[in-house]
Amino acid sequence: MDTILPSDVKDRLSRGEKLAIIDVREDEEVAEGMIAGAIHIPLGQLPERLSEIPQADEVILVCRSGNRSGRALGFLEAQGYKGLKNMTGGMLEWED
Repeated sequence: MDTILPSDVKDRLSRGEKLAIIDVREDEEVAEGMIAGAIHIPLGQLPERLSEIPQADEVILVCRSGNRSGRALGFLEAQGYKGLKNMTGGMLEWED
């Protein structure tokens, strides 16, 4: 599984990079804050919302701790998506 650190995501965003980020947390978790520009698709809704996931060279998956985003990565890989990265540590490691 390809991974990326929250600090690397933050650095790249601060340099103005446009990143494809999918946040798979639940509504109440996202209400506490999410990465600017991320697309919110709860894990359970992924199968019916595949069309919203960009076919990009790199798609970063985010959850609270890195667990659900890892499951999302496995599911999306099985659907043929490439360039997926799991943000290890999730939003628990994200420092605003």
